[in-house]
Amino acid sequence: MSIQNMPTALQPIIQQGFLEREFHDALQSAIGYRAVADREPVAINVGETVTKTRNGLKAPVTTPLTPSTNTNMDNGITPSSFTVEQYTLSINQYGDSIDLNTVTSQVGIANQFLKNAQVNGVQARQSLDRIARNALFGAYLGGNSRVRTTLGAPATTLAVDDVRGFAYALSNGQMLPVSAGNPLPVLVGGNVYNCIGVAVDGSNVSTTIITGGGISGISGTLTFSTNVTVADGTAGNVVASTYAAPIIRPNGKYIGGSATQATATQAALTSADKLTLGAVEDAVAMLRNNTGMDSVAFNLYLDNMSMRQLWADNDFKLMYQGQYGSQEMRVGKVFQLLGCNFIPTTEAPYQPANTGVTAGVRRPILCAPGALVEGDFAGMEQRAIDASGVNSIVQTIDDVVQVVRAPIDRLQQIIAQSWFWIGGFTAPTDATATQNIIPTASQTYYKRAVVIEHAA
Repeated sequence: MSIQNMPTALQPIIQQGFLEREFHDALQSAIGYRAVADREPVAINVGETVTKTRNGLKAPVTTPLTPSTNTNMDNGITPSSFTVEQYTLSINQYGDSIDLNTVTSQVGIANQFLKNAQVNGVQARQSLDRIARNALFGAYLGGNSRVRTTLGAPATTLAVDDVRGFAYALSNGQMLPVSAGNPLPVLVGGNVYNCIGVAVDGSNVSTTIITGGGISGISGTLTFSTNVTVADGTAGNVVASTYAAPIIRPNGKYIGGSATQATATQAALTSADKLTLGAVEDAVAMLRNNTGMDSVAFNLYLDNMSMRQLWADNDFKLMYQGQYGSQEMRVGKVFQLLGCNFIPTTEAPYQPANTGVTAGVRRPILCAPGALVEGDFAGMEQRAIDASGVNSIVQTIDDVVQVVRAPIDRLQQIIAQSWFWIGGFTAPTDATATQNIIPTASQTYYKRAVVIEHAA
């Protein structure tokens, strides 16, 4: 009954502006990158950086044994061994806390203790997912840059927009710093030069600025063993490691992971270069060629604007034409198509238009299993076992530790509700999967994901 229908004498007794006695859930990101990571425990007492070894395979044998050499103990066979490659996993500690005053919370309007625990949980999940995302894109965007300042004369040093991915080259199965003895072949303009040194600018002026933090470009200079010509060292020209991960862009503006396939940079994208089903198909084909995986569904992480552009693509429309009764058409969401699991996320990297790009850039990424490795420190579980029940409650949930500490202040009123995680993420290489093993594979170091760049 409306208050206006109450007698005038009784209206003052009706409470107005009453604060509802509960908290409502706040907005939060749609996450999912962590799901693509293989989890590996990091043992106690092994240091902060762990070196992991991944074995390769041996090339198939297609030449028959010679009967005349089938003698002695070795039967004419020369033993061979498989190749190995190593990657490092650095672990760090992350965490946060909320204090709860048990006295003042009793006069609150809702159960603040439970709400604190929920907010901590959401923060922990989003934090780990963003750390995983940054490691993934840090590897698969690396080695793809452009000339920042035109050379005045041929020189061995060149200013580039982003030096990520140029500092290390594979040597005997290990990623070691580039040097004169361990050069990295890099395409600059139309020719390949050997990069032997990388220096970061004291003040970062990279135009590769990505919202969300953690994966933006780092400007600097590359040093080569020979002079770069002025024609190659002209501002805006491609600077790409011949071992960099491929990047798919619409309308042929792609980088394919080799010196002969780099045609443009992200700066070449215009507002007409929208995401198409064809770009997704190209990424799937490239990923299957590089990994040999044809019986698994790859995860495609994309934001909702990228998904919206797909709905407007003609090939996509033709696929669902007249199927207004399908689940996809009813909910406006594609679950699985063309061997991909479509996973919408609000954590997809977005680069606003700036002096480096004429159109904003969105970056979906297609991932195969094992694109990331998550290392979880075994000491977290031990900490939960040893500490729980003393003066706190310690629990491990999905490899994240929740700690509720009993009041230890003078009045024994303040409870600390905290979480922490000790671990790290890394994107391991698959450089041993050469064309001797997988004939369709490219020479890129990183083979288990493909980034798609398109205009916003």
